[in-house]
Amino acid sequence: MTETLTYRHLFGPGPSNCYPEAIAALGHPILGHLDPLFIEILDRACDGLREVWGTRNARTLPLSGTGSAGMEAAFVNTVGRGDVAVVAVNGLFGERMCEVARRAGAEVVRVDHEWGQPIDPERVASAHPAPKVIAAVHAETSTGVLSDIAALGKLKGDALLVTDAVTSIGGLELLADDWGIDVGYAGTQKCLGVAPGLAPFTISDAAFERRIKDPQSWYLDIGLLGGYVGAASGSKRTYHHTAPVAMIASLQAGLGHILNEGLDAVQARHAAAGLALQNGLQEMGLELFAAEGCRLPSLTTVRVPSGVDSAAVRSYLLENFSLEIGSGAGEFASTVWRIGMMGPNANPGSVVLVLGALKEAIAKA
Repeated sequence: MTETLTYRHLFGPGPSNCYPEAIAALGHPILGHLDPLFIEILDRACDGLREVWGTRNARTLPLSGTGSAGMEAAFVNTVGRGDVAVVAVNGLFGERMCEVARRAGAEVVRVDHEWGQPIDPERVASAHPAPKVIAAVHAETSTGVLSDIAALGKLKGDALLVTDAVTSIGGLELLADDWGIDVGYAGTQKCLGVAPGLAPFTISDAAFERRIKDPQSWYLDIGLLGGYVGAASGSKRTYHHTAPVAMIASLQAGLGHILNEGLDAVQARHAAAGLALQNGLQEMGLELFAAEGCRLPSLTTVRVPSGVDSAAVRSYLLENFSLEIGSGAGEFASTVWRIGMMGPNANPGSVVLVLGALKEAIAKA
């Protein structure tokens, strides 16, 4: 029997979360990773990442791996056996930070918060008198919560501040230098509007000088990766690994879209779409999960109504509207939905589509 392919099977679920320029770049002829034209593309991508990170850090680059590779790189380059890592936990990705830091050999001081609430900067900063690093998630993807990293940066003292910006970079205000972020990592698949596969990474000169000189990961050794950004970091460009040239070309194109539109305008578009979605959900009688005052515009969490089958609603949306919304995480897997308004999908049309489709799905599922 021949399976009938639907639009979703051919092109992926729902409206594309990639900017058109990023999609088009994936179809360009593949350059060699040592081709001078590719090196120019890489340099432009690094320049664009400095813009969206809000930094002048020379060592700002797309790591060859997803956002989880960025998390690994952040910890293996900053903590070794016996170093103290204070980690703020208010969701799944704070928990994952703890595990990655533990495997890097750190003594982890975990500072737990209620899921759905932002971190308490003062409690995190006072959890240990002299940590090597303090780590926190800026935009917690599992709960839809935005935390005040700037306030934590003011309290960090001599510690290095490690920040997860996966769900904020490219769509929300992010000022690494002004906020005191020493090491930051992110992903390409959310507000940057590029397919998953790269980890935008930045490390300050001060953090680079205090790095682990022989980290457990050769591949993610930021000292060796200096050649990836060449003259920008004051080092001679050298071969480290075969770069994912198509993905970096796509990233450069996606960043170009954001900077051409204007970073302030992109952030305003994300803020407007998120607020409109949240207002619409509440007008439908649904309860938002994240605490008021710290809700992400790029990712909204909403409680599944009593008596409604979460999985059935999600399946209905996927099959009938080619819309994919996420389940909750951890103990909230079946009681919370996660709805992204990111990249090109952060627009009024997407809000109308999601609200109407969700209303129908709840009634039918």
